[in-house]
Amino acid sequence: MHTVWKGAISFGLVHVPVKMFSATEDKDISMKYIHKECGSPISYVRRCPACNVDVNWEDISRGYEYEKGKYVLFEKEELEQLSASTEKTITILDFVDLHDIDPIYFQKTYYLSPDQAGSNAYQLLLEAMRQSGKIGIAKIAIRSKSSLAAIRVMEGCLAVETIFYPDEIRPISQVPNLPENVNINDKELTMAKLLIEQLSTPFEPEKYNDDYRDNLLQLIGQKVAGEEISLAPAKPESNVIDLMAALQASIEAVKPIATDPGPGKAKRTRGASASAAGTRGQKGTAAEDASASGAADRTGAAVTGTAAPRKKKTAAISAAANPGDGPAETVVVPKPKRKSAKTANKTIS
Repeated sequence: MHTVWKGAISFGLVHVPVKMFSATEDKDISMKYIHKECGSPISYVRRCPACNVDVNWEDISRGYEYEKGKYVLFEKEELEQLSASTEKTITILDFVDLHDIDPIYFQKTYYLSPDQAGSNAYQLLLEAMRQSGKIGIAKIAIRSKSSLAAIRVMEGCLAVETIFYPDEIRPISQVPNLPENVNINDKELTMAKLLIEQLSTPFEPEKYNDDYRDNLLQLIGQKVAGEEISLAPAKPESNVIDLMAALQASIEAVKPIATDPGPGKAKRTRGASASAAGTRGQKGTAAEDASASGAADRTGAAVTGTAAPRKKKTAAISAAANPGDGPAETVVVPKPKRKSAKTANKTIS
């Protein structure tokens, strides 16, 4: 790793020499602006519009615009002097609990390692923070920029999280069009909580990929190889009209399609359920015909059967959406018209 900063952690009268390394890396794919006419990259020059000449770095100073077109100037040495007292020291001010800090404050993470003969003091601070469960709030200056920082233990290493100052966080009151005093439908709330429960899982960061970067790299490879590029048109988005129907459809989408009844028994699939529904239709059972027709209307397919486990799960969802002593209410689609056994048999065939 490349060292981005060298200094010391200071708490009380103890100084811990450390080196700092960036804990994250930017994986964005960099592109340049190209002149279409000749294919050359566009260059940017430091040019004075008043003198109409290019300006060298040694002829450039910094300025703050206090009024339109009026500036106060600063030399590099003046700005460096302001941060001279903090640029080589991470000064711990307080120790707090990590859960007291809202994630909105965090900026960027760095790793710290002991420098020179600071291993003993480094390990002492690390173990003391580990056993106390506290994190340190400190001030630090990196590349002439001062910021707050949180020092914490990460798997046997001290890490620094730069954090925003409070006045750098915009208040929520400035966010426009936030809903106020909205009445939430109890059934929709129950369905939404059920959907959240079904989608809940332990956080596994390795299963998430940057699809845009992967697709861009693939496209770059194809262009370099001289392949003809054909982009598929984007699928049109459908407008959601019924919130309850959308919640029900989302819950149905995360249900398992097949269940394993155990060794020695064939798995029941949608196809097997359709065959069972066809047999029941030939026997002329009116209740089973209505169940098969309702399942077909929900999925939009010509033939869909419903196996016993799915039927029980759907009933449980309907009951969850309609808590109370009364009968469960179907929330997906209205009850279809009853079909005769002969008609259901033809549809399934």
